[in-house]
Parts: sequence; C-alpha cells; structure tokens
Amino acid sequence: MILKLKRTPGIYLVGFMGSGKTTIGAKLADELGWHFGDLDEDIVKTHQTSISELFDTHGEPGFRELERDALRKRVRAVQSGRPLVLALGGGTFVDPENNRLLSENGVSVWLDCTFERIRARVGDGSGRPLARDPQRFKDLFHARRSEYSRCDYRVAVESDDAAEVTAAVLELPLFK
Repeated sequence: MILKLKRTPGIYLVGFMGSGKTTIGAKLADELGWHFGDLDEDIVKTHQTSISELFDTHGEPGFRELERDALRKRVRAVQSGRPLVLALGGGTFVDPENNRLLSENGVSVWLDCTFERIRARVGDGSGRPLARDPQRFKDLFHARRSEYSRCDYRVAVESDDAAEVTAAVLELPLFK
C-alpha cells in the first residue's frame, strides 16, 4: 500500500451519479477490512430529509455547503487514522475546496462509467435533482468528466458486476 494511504487512510470514490460509488465502495471496504461511508447518506441522516428535498429547499449552493461540512467531518476521522472508503456525491470532487481536502488526506479513484450506462441506471431521474432535465443531465455528465480526470486513479466501469469492478479497483498500483 502506498505511503500516502498509510499516513491518511482514505479512499474516495468519485464519479457521476449512477456510476456505482456506493455499491463498489461497500464491497471495497469489506475487502480491505476498512470502514465505509456514503456522503449522501451522511447528509440525509444529519438533516432528516432527502437529497431532493435539500436541493429544493436550499438550492444547489446551499446543498453544496451541507456537503462540504459532511465531508470535513469524514476527513477528520481519516486524519485521526481511521481507515475509510467514502462514496462521494457526484459533485463533491468538483468543488476546489473539497478537491484540495481530499487530495491532502487520501487517494481519489474515479469510477468512469459511460453516459449510456449511467442513463440506464438512473432511469427517468425523478429521484435525483440534477437528472430531472435530460439535456442538463447529459451536459453535466460531460462537464464533470474533466474534473473527475484529476483523480489519482481511474477505473473504467465496463460491467454492472460489482465484484468485477471492485476487483479492478483492487488491482490499482495504490495497493501494491
């Protein structure tokens, strides 16, 4: 395992909504014997309402501030030496402050999924605020790719088999 992970044991899964961050993250944490967290679940639990409701009530800027606070809390645990695999929200990594915090406290892994696979997984997008408008959804997917490409590692998601994708993550040089 690389030195950076030994110092700050955080693996942050990055990718567009529907890319499998939660599913792969839980499997990866289980394989490593680490804790698992899902940033969106943390926010829902803390605020006792859905992500959609938070977007509708606070708007995207307000939601991003709640997200930033939840991320800081999780990173503090990593800084104290608690190994964690964390599934990020689709927009978390795009924020420069979040990006800096993550790069200083662990390793980011982009689960790179095709738009067609994402669209099939997300369906009509009614439960996801940023997927409600099909054209905006597609534009957002393409806009975020350049941000995601700044991750430490990239894994192409070419299957819906979570075990296969998890195995691909475990083959990354960070575990050698």
